[in-house]
Amino acid sequence: MEKILSIIPLGGVEEIGLNMTVMEYGNDLIIVDAGLMFPEEDMLGVDFVIPDFSYLIENKDKIKGIVLTHGHEDHTGALPFLLKEIDVPIYGSPLTLGLVKEKLKEHSLESTKLIPVKPRDVVNLGVFSIEFVRVTHSIVDGVGLGIDTPVGKVVHTGDFKLDPTPVDGQLMDFHKFSEYGEKGTLVLLSDSTNAEKGGFTFSEKEVSRAFEDIFSKAHGRIIIATFASNIHRIQQAIDVAVKFGRKVILCGRSIVSNAQIALDLGYLRIPRETWLRLEDLKKLEDREVVIITTGSQGEPMSVLSRIATDEHKNIKAKHGDTVILSAKMIPGNERSIGRIINHLFKRGANVIYEKVSEIHVSGHASKEELKLMLNLVKPKYFMPVHGEYRHLVYHSNLAEKIGIPKENIFILENGEVLEISDAGAAKNGRVNTGRVFIDGKGVGAVEGMVLRDRRRIAHDGIVLVMIAVEKLTGRIVSGPDIVSRGFVFEDASPELLSDVNNLVSNTLKGLDVEIISDSSLLKAKIRSVLKKYLRNTMERSPMIVPIIFEV
Repeated sequence: MEKILSIIPLGGVEEIGLNMTVMEYGNDLIIVDAGLMFPEEDMLGVDFVIPDFSYLIENKDKIKGIVLTHGHEDHTGALPFLLKEIDVPIYGSPLTLGLVKEKLKEHSLESTKLIPVKPRDVVNLGVFSIEFVRVTHSIVDGVGLGIDTPVGKVVHTGDFKLDPTPVDGQLMDFHKFSEYGEKGTLVLLSDSTNAEKGGFTFSEKEVSRAFEDIFSKAHGRIIIATFASNIHRIQQAIDVAVKFGRKVILCGRSIVSNAQIALDLGYLRIPRETWLRLEDLKKLEDREVVIITTGSQGEPMSVLSRIATDEHKNIKAKHGDTVILSAKMIPGNERSIGRIINHLFKRGANVIYEKVSEIHVSGHASKEELKLMLNLVKPKYFMPVHGEYRHLVYHSNLAEKIGIPKENIFILENGEVLEISDAGAAKNGRVNTGRVFIDGKGVGAVEGMVLRDRRRIAHDGIVLVMIAVEKLTGRIVSGPDIVSRGFVFEDASPELLSDVNNLVSNTLKGLDVEIISDSSLLKAKIRSVLKKYLRNTMERSPMIVPIIFEV
């Protein structure tokens, strides 16, 4: 039998987020990461999005394990939903598993086998031998992967950047990546998030300098909003607070939980006298206070959002406060972030954010770093991952420039299969994949049709037509009653609604009893007549919902 390795992205090669890659050989299959994506603007009412796992469920007997590169939600957030379908061990660094463990508790999945690994450890899963390689990223304990397969070495970078001065002093393992290149790498899968960006990504230490400058000028409270998982950023804020003699209060369930996990595992250092509780805030002078919290993306129920709108029980924004949004504005969140910034300014706070100060640096490699990784690893084949389609194209162009033949570069779509054997590499078919919407506790309950209906209601509103029909005779005994929501304000548009009522009444009078007795035919007729009328008179297409009561 021919030796064939299949590499299948189930997410993360057409979007930012949903990172999930399958590697399959014969009866052995491993999964690299299982991430979620936060909803786009048009995904109304959706909490988040996960990949479609149907291919994995169909092949669950082959799955040997899940390997995690780091603890960000776009690489781990789908795990609780996947683990409800399959029961396999998870391998990751201690902090990554610490964050995952907390998430699995919420879903009553404490029995899941979590196996901690450290850089340079090797794990054997079926025919796959996986070596973990330290990388630097915006979260502690990130790793890349060197995967030995029967057809050759596969290197997966995970999310990375080349940071010469990391906050924790743990440099990326250049030697190991170089060793892979010297010994021969079959295929490289590399992070493409910043493939459009020229030069090198700034070191995380640059944020410390920005913090020091801000702290030296601030005379009131300092409030810093960042991602709850960004332990490096939290550490830098704490270090600068200590330098300037300030006390630190962590506010928000997720940031307190993550900080405690990092503290217990030794990834976070906080002097005992520096970390105070929220209740201690009233005992402190404003010049002594640093509050570290969440809400950098303008999330409506986040701590920062509630502070900005005076809805937080203990903290109110006021004149003299300095608020630092130490995170990148994720595309789509600009409007909600701008709203919070405006609210804070109205209350007298000074707000510092990415556009006006260097208080955030990316965790992803820019062009020169991506080229360096390609030159270190020297792959025969290259597959860019982790990015929107344009990012993958830019990354592919870089690979061509450093000498990888165009025919050896593969840009895949989610679900496409890249097959690699001694004979070569080629795309060969696709597996079932897609996006699954999570709305509250409903997994997959929100399909495309539901979202389309939500968009339509949000754009043009809804018109309800209620009619009571006598079941035996087909006689109209009540109605039509017209109710409008999001279409026109009923009190301000009585003439229009009266015209709609008359139109429906006249339509009903002209119908045969057989049509009136058949609720589906009656609904279709009402929709058709109203749709045409409203489009002609108002150039709008609200959702029309006839409701027939049989009495």
